[in-house]
Amino acid sequence: MTTIAHKIAAAISTLGLSFLSATMPAAAQGTLNNKSFVENFDSFDRSFWYVADGWANGSHQNCTWSKKQIDTAGGTLTLNFSEGQSKDRKFLCGEVQTKSRYLYGTYEVRMKAATGSGLNSAFFTYIGPTDKKPWDEIDFEVLGKNTNQVQVNQYINGKGGNEKLIPVAGGADQGFNDYAFVWEKDRLRYFVNGKLVHEVTDPSKIPTNDQKIMLSLWGTDTLKDWMGRFSYQGQASMVIDRVSFTAQGDACQFPESVACNLD
Repeated sequence: MTTIAHKIAAAISTLGLSFLSATMPAAAQGTLNNKSFVENFDSFDRSFWYVADGWANGSHQNCTWSKKQIDTAGGTLTLNFSEGQSKDRKFLCGEVQTKSRYLYGTYEVRMKAATGSGLNSAFFTYIGPTDKKPWDEIDFEVLGKNTNQVQVNQYINGKGGNEKLIPVAGGADQGFNDYAFVWEKDRLRYFVNGKLVHEVTDPSKIPTNDQKIMLSLWGTDTLKDWMGRFSYQGQASMVIDRVSFTAQGDACQFPESVACNLD
């Protein structure tokens, strides 16, 4: 883990915040479901998805979550980052999360990351104090300072330090790429475009608590070393073509799924 990442995690822990702030509405907490699904975004099901609106994760975030930054059209979900005054911030950004929580299985997204230094295009799972649970998290994050790579990471009871940067051929913001992780009790595997790129077998570095599935695009003025110096160049967009979860032991749900070829 880099020095700056250590400082970020320490600051968040000191303030009693995670990137999913303690101010998260109770309606977003959810319950364990763990049923397999494939979401192609032919429509947007608000009984399945919670849309973050009117709040932010902490002072490190320079935008306010807004339902106006969410758009579904043509079989894709778009999360936008754009100018717009809300409370003490002058930018608006988009986030959605499942209302249910999930545990062991294969988590997959096909997405195109946003372009722009200081932005973070994220596909991850999360649970924390707002759910009266420890802070556990599994991440794919494309950091705007270098969209030729994606960062993977895990938090276990609020402890991170498991970052690894994975190259994304052609650039994560130049086209759609497939990101997946397979979460088992004693193993966690990360895949990029169907290729195994990282494996974790240390049980102390594998989360154990069921989590919500989340997609978000946000920016920062302060975390420059991690995400890059922020410079607004007009609206930026993260586009999601598909999200899926295949419960452990279930058959794979589409031909491109890494769940079709697991040992």
